[in-house]
Amino acid sequence: MGSSGTYPTLEDLHFPSAQTSISQTLSSLRQSALSVSNRLRSIETDGAFVHEVAEHYSLPLVANERCGSWYISPDTKAGMMPDALSKTIPIWCAVMNRALFPKETTYHPVALPPNYLGKSEESQIENRIDGFVQSFKALNLDLDHLREQLEKPIRVAWANHDYFYPTDLQKADTYHLFVLCSASKRVHGAEMSEGGYIQGAGDDSEGWAHGLTPPVFWANQAVLKGTVEEDLPGLITQLISEFKQQQPSQEATLISPTRNLYISSTDPSVNGSNKYDLVIDCNGDANADLENPKRLNLGCASAKLGSRDLRKSLDKVRAFVNAQLGSESSRSLLVTCDTGKDLSAGALLAIICQFYNDDGEFDASLNKQSISKQFIRQRLAWIVSSNHNVNPSRSTLQSVNAFLM
Repeated sequence: MGSSGTYPTLEDLHFPSAQTSISQTLSSLRQSALSVSNRLRSIETDGAFVHEVAEHYSLPLVANERCGSWYISPDTKAGMMPDALSKTIPIWCAVMNRALFPKETTYHPVALPPNYLGKSEESQIENRIDGFVQSFKALNLDLDHLREQLEKPIRVAWANHDYFYPTDLQKADTYHLFVLCSASKRVHGAEMSEGGYIQGAGDDSEGWAHGLTPPVFWANQAVLKGTVEEDLPGLITQLISEFKQQQPSQEATLISPTRNLYISSTDPSVNGSNKYDLVIDCNGDANADLENPKRLNLGCASAKLGSRDLRKSLDKVRAFVNAQLGSESSRSLLVTCDTGKDLSAGALLAIICQFYNDDGEFDASLNKQSISKQFIRQRLAWIVSSNHNVNPSRSTLQSVNAFLM
């Protein structure tokens, strides 16, 4: 009732904008549904399905590099693989089969998932495979060695919550079976309608995980699950610190065929030692170690911002390498970044393209040559072949290409 004892009139009531209120309410509900707790529970659910698929086919588990490691315990993970299960990996399997096993024509067509691509796109992909094969051969890799390592062609199958395809395909002595598994089930509607389940819960972890990584998650599932949402950020910080202290010292990888270029993640036990004559730290504080002529800190940010920062810093890298290796080319050079596989790979690629000949020897005169995309791909193959965990992002490669070309 109103203050005068009568019922309130319409003018006495103040309604906020209905549109604003509903929008804010839905946004609040969605953010609640996308909580860290819900994400971690969803990841556990999807991880259980992934292990069921592995047991069904009796195959080891391989994670895609972007987010697949969230769904596989480190105890059972057999390696890493790029994204794009629907096209990229099937295309490369066909390329490898044609390049390494030209007589095994049964395995030459591109295997694609059912009812996913249109017939026109499937035809366009098939028509481009021979061109991809020629590009692959142009990398000048040791195909005989690759053939010995692979031993037999590849067949591809798919698994998700709706189907296993082809249903009758299993391991065989005549081929390697790659099962491309989509961990998450499809959500029809908003997340809040799924009882807390989040499709693709491990995606874009930079935005929700507070620094939590898959190994730390899998090692601490119980304590994370038993912690209330508001306490998770502090707990995650503590667990990450403890995990890092328990890890063995990192080892740098020599980039073959060079004899003096190394790559690793930023680790005091590696780049803080005197084992390497020169160090370039992509994420290191640009204002630190200014008096040390043997060290270059680029001060790059992480992720996409870091890729843009790297492009602006590659002139410094070129000048540093030219000055330090130009006078004594046998010096060892270590390039690092936080992950050891993105910005450091980009900086190394720029160095190799500008200063190293086909035999992997330093040659300052190459700095003036014209650089093509194919040349860049060849040099990138050196890095990836030497360290299979290296996976420079598209934005990092674009930054390097723009600088070199």
